[in-house]
Amino acid sequence: MPNSSEMPKAPIHPHAVTAGEVVPGDLVALSQEEVERQQWCVVMHTLPESPGTIRVTLRPPLGGIDREAVLAREQQVVVAGRRVDEAAVPAVSSPRLDAVRFRDGDRVTRLRAVDPEGVEVTYERRWGVWHRDLDDRTGETVSDDVVRGWAADADRAGYVVRHHSRPTREPSCAGPRRVVVTGLGALTPLGVGVDELWRGLLDGRHGIRELEGEEFQELPVRVAGVVPVDPAMLLPRAAARRMNRAAQFAVLAAREAWGDAGFATGGTRESGLDPERVGVSLGAILGDASVLVGGDRKLRDKGPRGVSPLTTPMTVPSQAASQISLDLHITGEARTVTSACASGTEAIGEAIDRIRHGRVDVALAGGAEAVITPAIMASFASMRALSDLGLDGGATPSRPFAKDRAGFVNGEGAGVLVLEAEEHARARGARIYCEAAGWGLSADAHHMAAPDPSGSGVALALRRAVRDAGGHVVDVVHVNAHATATVDGDLAEADALRAVLGQGGGAAAGSSAGGGVPVTALKGNLGHLQGAAGGVEAVAAVLTLHNRLVPPTLGCSELDEEIGLDVVTGAPRTLPADGDLVLSNSFGFGGHNAVLALRRVA
Repeated sequence: MPNSSEMPKAPIHPHAVTAGEVVPGDLVALSQEEVERQQWCVVMHTLPESPGTIRVTLRPPLGGIDREAVLAREQQVVVAGRRVDEAAVPAVSSPRLDAVRFRDGDRVTRLRAVDPEGVEVTYERRWGVWHRDLDDRTGETVSDDVVRGWAADADRAGYVVRHHSRPTREPSCAGPRRVVVTGLGALTPLGVGVDELWRGLLDGRHGIRELEGEEFQELPVRVAGVVPVDPAMLLPRAAARRMNRAAQFAVLAAREAWGDAGFATGGTRESGLDPERVGVSLGAILGDASVLVGGDRKLRDKGPRGVSPLTTPMTVPSQAASQISLDLHITGEARTVTSACASGTEAIGEAIDRIRHGRVDVALAGGAEAVITPAIMASFASMRALSDLGLDGGATPSRPFAKDRAGFVNGEGAGVLVLEAEEHARARGARIYCEAAGWGLSADAHHMAAPDPSGSGVALALRRAVRDAGGHVVDVVHVNAHATATVDGDLAEADALRAVLGQGGGAAAGSSAGGGVPVTALKGNLGHLQGAAGGVEAVAAVLTLHNRLVPPTLGCSELDEEIGLDVVTGAPRTLPADGDLVLSNSFGFGGHNAVLALRRVA
């Protein structure tokens, strides 16, 4: 019940009068203590009780139950200097809630009705706890027992408490469609396939290796996250010759995801799908930088006739998306997103929107990259962005959030998700991993390479992803961090996560171990896969949600105390039950920020 619109807004000027002087409509306090507590009542009726006394009927000014008091006519009381239309003050009683079964989504409103300036406060139940602000994990929360106590004591204490059951959703034929994940595929430094990726993450293995080629020998940094097999050997020879390395990764990951989703080998026609209702959305920065470098070398060594006619079509970043389209006969669309290291995540977000709004029913989305070349490695080294820790003792040189982190490790690979409209997936009886619930974008507008140290751009993308998913901050149960292991980048992301989720990752009542949202970073296992990072890390985030198990952060033996997050280290941790949103972060040079929100499907 909001503050009554009938209540005059004149200021309160308390002054003493005798009880015999009060009349209906006066705002009265029976003692100075009540004045100090802002505890007032409206005089509803007065009746003579005896020659020396009167009976006064009192009601809280913002509504409540009546009480009567017999006062001596000469007794001193305090009036507020403010008159009230007593007919406009509602007579209400707060019902007890002892027998009410509370559900998430219910609301309770609480109004201190004896305070003329009282403002109604709303609490909403989420994950078994009542929150005053669902987007503030460190804000006020109360239990079911406290709410029941409020209702039981409301009339005596001068409050009005109301319970509002969560609204029943009416079926609707209009509006955006729900998008779900039905298939996963990956090629990473941990091996070929999603199983190798997931097992390696849980086991705490890394796939970072010494670069052995002669062309790398003079470089100051010679370690990278390399896919341990030649992808060309896993494809027909004729097809492989027409693909760059990144496209080979992409096609193999897409085939795995396609089969994992339950579709037939071969593509859309074999699966009984309309190829015009299927799309591809892939992120890449360069795709495969070695093709252009090789073409330039052949031009210098052999002249124009030595340059292959395939050089140009194999150089463009869009080759991976087009090759998936060719391989699976997908004609709906084949888009490429290039936004630095946020490319893979942004490509998934674009696919979510295409399905939501009915442009396609199914999409393969993710990222692919193959940029482990001497020039790229030398450039990153010149920027002082690469880790120089080496592989001594088999430890990973990529150490996200660690006190001794020294930079990122360049990597390659591909990660692809099959996204579907929920009704399409359920109609064919597909296994659903989770909901692809939303995504958020922002730009730092700060520097061509360095992140904004305030983390404000990252925080904006995080909030937008949660909002786009139709959720609240208290719903976030896990974050798969971008965390490249650069000193400034990790701190900026940590600052943003603390700003959005609360100090220490936040802690809604009932949170599990660590006192906040568990955060993990995978670049200790994989290196930084550039445009593919968002795709591969989205695959891992889906598996985290589906298996309810958070992989540990490899390489973080001693957490930098400035990070201030609940970073999962050492061993996998069970995913907390008091939330349903997992966020997967990707941030890139130039201030590109993208966050994917995934939701558990009951």
